[in-house]
Amino acid sequence: MRFGRTSKAVGVAAIAALALSACAESGGGEDPGTEGGGEASGGAITVAEVNPFSSFNSDTAVGNVDINNKVALLTTNDFYYINDQLEVVRNEEFGTYEVVSEDPLTVTYTINEGVTWSDGEPVDADDLLLSWAANSGYFDDENDPDPEAEGDETGKTYFTPATTSGLDLTSMPELGEDGRSITLEYSKPYADWEIAFGVNDTPAHVVATNAGLADGDALIEAIQNAPEGDPENPQERPEIQAIADFWNTGFDSTSLPSDPSLYLSYGPYVVSEMVPDQSMTLVRNEDYSWGPVPNIDEITIRYIGDANAQVQALQNGEVDIIQPQASADTLTSLEAIDGVEILQGPELSFDHLDLYQESGVFADENVRKAFMMTVPLEQIVDATVRPLDPEAGPRRSQIFDFGTEPYNAAIEENGSAEYAEPDIEGAKELLDGATPEVRIMYNAENPNRVDAYTLIAESAEQAGFKVVDVGLPGAEWGPALEEGGARWDATIFGWISPGVGVVGVPQLYGCGSASNYVGWCDEEAQAAMDELVLTTDPAKQQELQTLVDTRLYETGFGLPLFQSVGINGVSDRVEGTKYMSNQDGIWWNYWEWSVAE
Repeated sequence: MRFGRTSKAVGVAAIAALALSACAESGGGEDPGTEGGGEASGGAITVAEVNPFSSFNSDTAVGNVDINNKVALLTTNDFYYINDQLEVVRNEEFGTYEVVSEDPLTVTYTINEGVTWSDGEPVDADDLLLSWAANSGYFDDENDPDPEAEGDETGKTYFTPATTSGLDLTSMPELGEDGRSITLEYSKPYADWEIAFGVNDTPAHVVATNAGLADGDALIEAIQNAPEGDPENPQERPEIQAIADFWNTGFDSTSLPSDPSLYLSYGPYVVSEMVPDQSMTLVRNEDYSWGPVPNIDEITIRYIGDANAQVQALQNGEVDIIQPQASADTLTSLEAIDGVEILQGPELSFDHLDLYQESGVFADENVRKAFMMTVPLEQIVDATVRPLDPEAGPRRSQIFDFGTEPYNAAIEENGSAEYAEPDIEGAKELLDGATPEVRIMYNAENPNRVDAYTLIAESAEQAGFKVVDVGLPGAEWGPALEEGGARWDATIFGWISPGVGVVGVPQLYGCGSASNYVGWCDEEAQAAMDELVLTTDPAKQQELQTLVDTRLYETGFGLPLFQSVGINGVSDRVEGTKYMSNQDGIWWNYWEWSVAE
């Protein structure tokens, strides 16, 4: 239900709208209005999540992890949501959006009157304009004439969103006279326009005051008066800098802030309590009426990283819903518990090994390819997902989901066959006697990542690599993704997709994208991605995505490892849950949940 719900880091780290999916105006699932949820029936439930919460702004590159986005799903709202059929469903109780011109593509978004933050301030024009400013890259004028010359950069990049794809506009947006609408005029047609824009997690009036401005109106004035970014003529924009600085980091927190304005809500729930690294409690927002009204009065989220501990907590009645790391042992344990419904299915997520290439050991393409040649994909699948799904195999595409028609077509030409089996002798030949040291970073509390690391390290060392384990605890590995080169040379994590659109491709692999943690940049692939976001024909989209997929293999970006399998365990005291394959997971229809009588 929110802008930027594209690819998320899971596994803690997850995302990418890489599969071809249709957007529909409605269908598959209940309307998100108040009738869909019914009148409040009360009650409280507890849900176990793998990862601890870290930010009330899930739209930044650092905050863009699965748990932060799930909390945002409960505390915000938007113009649409994605149902379990992976269709876009409009939420006209929150607001409306309409195409007012197709040439140039011009879209007006209007928030309904009466939608407010939990402090009573309206969600309106300042919030819309801040969302655009933070996610458009409009003010950026950073320029690096010579990438090889350290310190040659001029200008600045202000906001650090998870993605800027899709907001390429001809000019500053126009705000409506009603004070609740914004009109965006795109510079080119845009394939994912329907899911490209919405309100972020962060209240503009709070950002304004913390940036030294009087209020939301002053923030609007500052944004409208600041010059557009120009790499040829970089300028200082002190007010934009102050706004961006607070937006980027001011809402990061692992405990309940002493300032209530830092955790405001405009969704059905408000955060009421946080125990660092242990739990979060959310209670009903009594003023909320502009979207799905939930039945449950109180939800506690407990952070339990270990799958066995999640199962034990469910069995003991300490939690009502669990979403553990999927494994055969976890499934067997759940099947042995009475009064538990098991929801199981494929996930739109995949684990992958990425190689940092801006500097260090993997700046050499031959070293990257040699390392990729050592990866034992079949062994990794045997140790992780095959016990749950006998049909599972190594994922051989960075773009397409395993087993789909586009996937089957892509693997015939993307070059993945070269890495289907380990080739230790071939790797040694590429290394030519060298013994490079490789630091591998991953979530050391995730059993699948531990297994993948162990198998990769053992195999790579046979070819002469010296592998250093720099795995980190669950709360630390996500922020460390931005420290490639300084802290790690290779990393193992996962992306999970919303299941709609193609914007996830440039988000993950575009030159300079904040979510492209390894610094990969390929001119041929970038040209294809630039065309992809303007293309609406599915066949052409597939062709362009396959080209990007091929270049990722040809240049040694890294390797996808396996497609994930999802398992949810639900106590019989909770009704209304449904399995969901995308990044929202079991939370996607929280308003339909109820406590059984």
